[in-house]
Amino acid sequence: MGKGENELVEWLRNRFGSGASGVPVGIGDDMAIIDVDDNLLALTADMLMDGVHFDSREHSYDLIGRKALACSLSDCAAMGCQPRAATISVALPNSMSLDDVKKLYEGIAGIAEEFSCAIVGGDTNSWTGPLVIDVAMAAEPMAIRGPIRRSDAQVGDIIYVSGSLGGSINGRHLSFTPRIELASRLVHQPGLHAMMDISDGLSMDLHRLCLASHCAAEIDETALEPIISDAARELAKVDGRTPLEHALNDGEDFELLIVGTEALLSERFVLTAIGRIMPSRINEPIMQLIRSDGRRETLEPKGYEHFK
Repeated sequence: MGKGENELVEWLRNRFGSGASGVPVGIGDDMAIIDVDDNLLALTADMLMDGVHFDSREHSYDLIGRKALACSLSDCAAMGCQPRAATISVALPNSMSLDDVKKLYEGIAGIAEEFSCAIVGGDTNSWTGPLVIDVAMAAEPMAIRGPIRRSDAQVGDIIYVSGSLGGSINGRHLSFTPRIELASRLVHQPGLHAMMDISDGLSMDLHRLCLASHCAAEIDETALEPIISDAARELAKVDGRTPLEHALNDGEDFELLIVGTEALLSERFVLTAIGRIMPSRINEPIMQLIRSDGRRETLEPKGYEHFK
């Protein structure tokens, strides 16, 4: 096994992900699903670390706290689940003041109240290292159909995105709004087949969806152009990467990657169609980018990956 988050998750899925009674969805999706007396409970956990997911030298503690919970709320949206309760565990630097810790929790409280998610406990530790926040969240499916998985894409489906992409490092990664309201409307549409959130970059997360659904995908450069964020275009002016590269590969957009029929093109959802699900064929790339001039290029997953 090579080193990398994707390889590690695949090993963990094989080691722990099969044969567990009462676990219809285990490792490998945005949330795990537990069957408790015929009631489905969704669980997710997110760990955020200073210097990786935020920088406490530059970012306010209330925004850091807000992001910590928002990441798990985005997982709920990705699987069409309504958040119910969360626990917050922290490793606090000894240098943090009590006022700073309170600001952190007030940031958590604000977005928890906005999305009706109760904070019900957690653990508190201190040490000489940097700030670490771990959120564990419980939720339940919004619709009778149950959770929306990344593994149910169908050949011929359209690939949609819920908003602009790229350049989140310029601030949106702290202030994004989890797409729970949109998910609550989408889950009742029979034309919705698969969904996940874009946390590690469009190219990386679409690749994961394709692997889970045993399919391939083609993305249209012309369709992506209108949803490249202004922040991505500004970054491209200074770092030598193109705006398209930022839109494809930047992490922490936290938009929804949605796969389904043409019925989802309704103005009610304000989605952008960027490509199509294709059959997976031996010796052909899993993802292709169709350039504006019609050329086809292999699209490699180049988003963010831990443990490289």
